[in-house]
Amino acid sequence: MTTQQAPAIQVQGLEKSYKELQVLRGVDFDVARGSIFALLGSNGAGKTTVVKILSTLLKADTGTARVHGFDVATQAADVRESISLTGQFAAVDEILSGRENLVLVARLRHLKNPGKIADDLLARFSLTDAGGRKASTYSGGMRRRLDIAMSLIGDPPVIFLDEPTTGLDPQARIEVWQAIKELARRGTTVLLTTQYLDEAEHLADRIAILHQGRIIVNGTLTELKQLLPPAKVEYVEKQPTLEDVFLTLVGTDGAAQKPHTATNN
Repeated sequence: MTTQQAPAIQVQGLEKSYKELQVLRGVDFDVARGSIFALLGSNGAGKTTVVKILSTLLKADTGTARVHGFDVATQAADVRESISLTGQFAAVDEILSGRENLVLVARLRHLKNPGKIADDLLARFSLTDAGGRKASTYSGGMRRRLDIAMSLIGDPPVIFLDEPTTGLDPQARIEVWQAIKELARRGTTVLLTTQYLDEAEHLADRIAILHQGRIIVNGTLTELKQLLPPAKVEYVEKQPTLEDVFLTLVGTDGAAQKPHTATNN
């Protein structure tokens, strides 16, 4: 299998504990190149721990993971050159303008023509008109789009978005969703962690539900919906929503149901 054919991210048997607390209990999944993969789960499910391991910020106790063909444990430097990570809060310098933030990052990465790189990204994320304004004047959605734009400097093939719309209003969330969709259209592989069911439903090519340290289901939205029978309301067939699937699998009392497999692979 060539590098281009292999999954962008391959995870097998990841386990991680903090003293007596076992956070990951054997996590397995692959992410296809150029796709959006959503890791869905409640607070404390282990989503951020997975991202930290994949981005070389944390070492797994056992298991293996490869990102863009590189082993996260033995080829950490190569992994870091292949990825970008955007956390839950926008890491922009509010004293600088949007354009100055982008130019600064391009210069720190020793790239040629930092001004052109900044202008291209401002246009790509619909921030050209606001490029000369201080980032402190930006709305939440604008700030998050700038943050994502900054993370793309250097054209990393894989980007991790750890709960990118936390704290944003509905309009700002839509703006960020559009930016994420554009990433995939241009060939970037996106691993998105979220606790918002509608976000996973709206964006992801595949969705994995992480619960109590394990992936309890992994599939496309259509495959996940097929796990539950449609409900009939007033003689009209009602297809299950992702929320129905999530609550059925995870349970309202926090006890996971028996793991399901959405596909045969």
